[in-house]
Amino acid sequence: MINKINLILVTFFGIGKIKFASGTWASLVTCVLLFVAFHILSISSNLILLFLLIMLIYSLIAVSACLNKFDTSDPKEIVIDEVIGQSIPLYLYEISHNVEKIFSKSLLFYLIIFVLFRTFDILKPFPINYFDRKYKNAFGVMFDDILAGFYVVATLILIMIVKSFF
Repeated sequence: MINKINLILVTFFGIGKIKFASGTWASLVTCVLLFVAFHILSISSNLILLFLLIMLIYSLIAVSACLNKFDTSDPKEIVIDEVIGQSIPLYLYEISHNVEKIFSKSLLFYLIIFVLFRTFDILKPFPINYFDRKYKNAFGVMFDDILAGFYVVATLILIMIVKSFF
């Protein structure tokens, strides 16, 4: 029973079983779910953070338990890492300003964050590529996407700094 629950989580309810671009689909669904949670349902950011932290911790356990069920050390079916990585810049965007956000502007930022995350996740610049190659376990599967999420945050901060000079 627990193995089935782990498999459901690591494939993010079957999205990982999509044959084409399963990581992109998982990232897109994450964007939609967080947008709905923040902007339509108005769920508390503290509650969302608690949920994401629990999901991160359990994901490490679930990925570790499921890795031996696949042929590679970073199977494409495991997409919970994309969910966690994509959630980081989205969550930080939402809490970064204590003002009400304009719906259309938020949609644009979600799109930018989605594209940046997928770019960093696919290209894997240093040190993302290091962790992807070096750690062939649950930590490696999860951490490269977590780093990609923080690269998005750093990129957005850099853009804001450069923009402030013009």
